[in-house]
Amino acid sequence: MNCIAIDDEPVALSVLARYCERMSGMELKCYSDPVVGMREVKRAAPDLLFLDIRMGEISGVELAREIPKGTFLVFTTAYAQYAVDGFDLDAVDFLHKPFSYPRFCRAVEKAQQLRTLRELTRQPVSEEEAITVKVEYKNVKIPLREIVYIEAMDNYVRIHLCGARPALSQMSLKSLAELLPATFVRIHKSFIVPLHRIAAYTRTSLTLCGSDTTLPIGRAFYPDFIEKMNRKND
Repeated sequence: MNCIAIDDEPVALSVLARYCERMSGMELKCYSDPVVGMREVKRAAPDLLFLDIRMGEISGVELAREIPKGTFLVFTTAYAQYAVDGFDLDAVDFLHKPFSYPRFCRAVEKAQQLRTLRELTRQPVSEEEAITVKVEYKNVKIPLREIVYIEAMDNYVRIHLCGARPALSQMSLKSLAELLPATFVRIHKSFIVPLHRIAAYTRTSLTLCGSDTTLPIGRAFYPDFIEKMNRKND
């Protein structure tokens, strides 16, 4: 995996570099200047980014909103209170300093599993096709036409299906979104819906066809949502 670490503490970067050397197949570039580091992240689009949260006046939480699509994120910080912010941003994991090598390995393994799953399902899919996700240690194929909506639940996603029990998979909503075609839209930090399931909508919420389910539309997601709806109706 091609990795980048951004942390204003040289000792923290040294620990990450030492841990990466102990794992096979890990290539790491370290940056103590977050501005320079983010410039390289945007240019190189690494597989995995290790990002500190408090770096002087610069917030890693804000920087995380700028990472390229497809780059997995692991936060590293001494401040445990930021864990919720990390998972709201679909971070793969949150490493609380000082973290051990086994704990580091678990975080990397999560990213590797997600990357493998993404590679298996990277080919373009149509609405009649399916995605493959891991459910209870099994790779399960889910037809796209059966998906009603998708919901984020901490480190899991719940895929609500027509006439079947929801499928629960340990991955972030962001990672799952990358597996879906343009006929799906993320409407909120916690929800993705297929466009053809939308019965009605306002600026703040929508209802689904054949259901009383109402889902919120986040302010930050509304521009992309309305653009896709307009394109669908053209």
